[in-house]
Amino acid sequence: MMEEKKTIFNYISQTFATYGVIVLIFILFSLFIGESAAEYSPLFALGKEGLSLPILAELLLLAVMITGAQVVFVTDILIKNLSIVLRNVLLFVTVFIVMVIMIIIFDWFPTNDITAWMGFVISYAVSMLVSVGITKLREHLENSKMQKALDKYNKDI
Repeated sequence: MMEEKKTIFNYISQTFATYGVIVLIFILFSLFIGESAAEYSPLFALGKEGLSLPILAELLLLAVMITGAQVVFVTDILIKNLSIVLRNVLLFVTVFIVMVIMIIIFDWFPTNDITAWMGFVISYAVSMLVSVGITKLREHLENSKMQKALDKYNKDI
């Protein structure tokens, strides 16, 4: 199936969809651990009260970087030369590296705290597993829909 030509508005929409998911995740984190992490991390400086404007801007930058990585890994050259599994692995590794860099630059948590790093790695892995699961489910539903349409078409012939 051929995909429509993408415009800048497609990328902006994708960026803000990603941003919405990221902010939702941090809202939930703030509600559950915000008070206990308020002194520990600038991500949760406002505790259960919300996210600060600088943090929201940093999360928007993260969404832009994730969307940029997604765009790179679905270019025609890479699609033709790399398997989908390898492209996904490269995407996840790239996003992981970007996040590590942002953690260090924006001091999201003390970089010498092994517990914080373990929490980050675990939450990243869980997020990636959920993402893969949702993608697989979506793919399955789309394939099922296409199969039904094909079956109907073949029946009508």
